[in-house]
Amino acid sequence: MSMISGIQGQLLEVTVVCCNKLKDTEWISRQDPYVCLEYGSTKFRTRTCTDGGKNPTFQEKFVFTLIEGLREINVVVWNSNTLTYNDFIGSGKIQLQKVLSMGYDDTAWPIQTKTGRHAGEVRLIMFYANANNPATSYAPSYTAPQPHTPMYSAPSYAAAYQTPSPYPEYPPHSAAYPPTPYPPPQTTAYPPVYPPPSAYPPMSYPPHSAYPHASYPPPTQDYSYPPGPYPPRPY
Repeated sequence: MSMISGIQGQLLEVTVVCCNKLKDTEWISRQDPYVCLEYGSTKFRTRTCTDGGKNPTFQEKFVFTLIEGLREINVVVWNSNTLTYNDFIGSGKIQLQKVLSMGYDDTAWPIQTKTGRHAGEVRLIMFYANANNPATSYAPSYTAPQPHTPMYSAPSYAAAYQTPSPYPEYPPHSAAYPPTPYPPPQTTAYPPVYPPPSAYPPMSYPPHSAYPHASYPPPTQDYSYPPGPYPPRPY
């Protein structure tokens, strides 16, 4: 006995979210897919996703009026062409048992070619408000944990109790060692080792004109040749 009854005239919301890994019918450019839904005599068509390729996105919602005894929706995906006929990509059947019983269904439904080969997936989100066993929530919700605030503040034991040290305590440096009896050395008590440069008298040198000029006699030897005649040069 079926747990689903009384669906005649009830409303079913179907959202076409997207398609995944569709069969590519174009050789050069990207294909332009669109989705058609058929339930009884009611038909809907999504917009064309231009250049959607293999993974088009639609996000379009449609409302069907349910028929008693009809528990599936036909889905067909086409590629839109401008000059020629549209290309058939794939088709499939959407089962309504889950959404009618639980009120919510988010599933990627497979489609096939005319020869029965896999042609991709169509993701649909369906909502039925008059389900017999509605789900409490349709999407997982997450609430961040709040930081815990204690009602009573814990007493601080750090100041009241201190861990004893295993090593004996020693007095400070100034109390453990008496001051030295020797006064600190005075830098100004000792005279400088070398007098300043001004203590030495400057050295004076006689001017250049004080020295006599050295005089040398002119050369006496005559290096000139005596006058001729000269003997003829032998050949």
